[in-house]
Amino acid sequence: MWSRSSVRPGRLGKKRLRSLKSASFPWPLFACLHRNVPDIAVISLGGIVYSESVKVAGDRMDDAIMNYIKKKYNLLIGEHMAERIKFEIGSAYPFEERKTMMIKGRDLISGIPRTLVVDDAEVREALQEPIGTIVNAIKVALENTPPELAGDIIDRGVVLTGGGSLLKGMDTRFREETNLPIITVDDPLTSVVLGVGKILDELDLLAKVSVMSQANTYR
Repeated sequence: MWSRSSVRPGRLGKKRLRSLKSASFPWPLFACLHRNVPDIAVISLGGIVYSESVKVAGDRMDDAIMNYIKKKYNLLIGEHMAERIKFEIGSAYPFEERKTMMIKGRDLISGIPRTLVVDDAEVREALQEPIGTIVNAIKVALENTPPELAGDIIDRGVVLTGGGSLLKGMDTRFREETNLPIITVDDPLTSVVLGVGKILDELDLLAKVSVMSQANTYR
């Protein structure tokens, strides 16, 4: 399910890890929950210490909602409707008050259009598997983080970015699952693009990161 890249913790010497800790980024663990393949990464000293690519994204969540409605109500809905459901009443953690939404689709038995009302608890049940996979990926990253860097993560927390982090209650769910501070960036939809733009303004840093990434790949 996951593909590992860069350096695994066991391959880093103690001297190297001490240098990583001394020059670590403000937030060492990032979860980029973009639409294609989310990435979980532990970053320090301008390089990736550990990373995971998780085959669960916004499309997988939409598919989970479509399949849930199909199995439970024999109602076929489209991708656009599934995405609307996700953003209007979808959540990773229970709301204080029940939320409902009227949805439209095609009845699989009669073949004619039909409407029905679903609530947030049902959508949350539909999203349990994809969200659980992301939670497990973060836990695996934490388990494989060198102890020299684990303290920084405890103090500074995990940063969420990408469109997937906009799902309501995502930060609360991760906080409850990991007992760590969870920070969602101000503009998760464009943060990656903005980061690329900034690093292009610092070509010396880009060259340094590229060299370190290549060196880590062959260790």
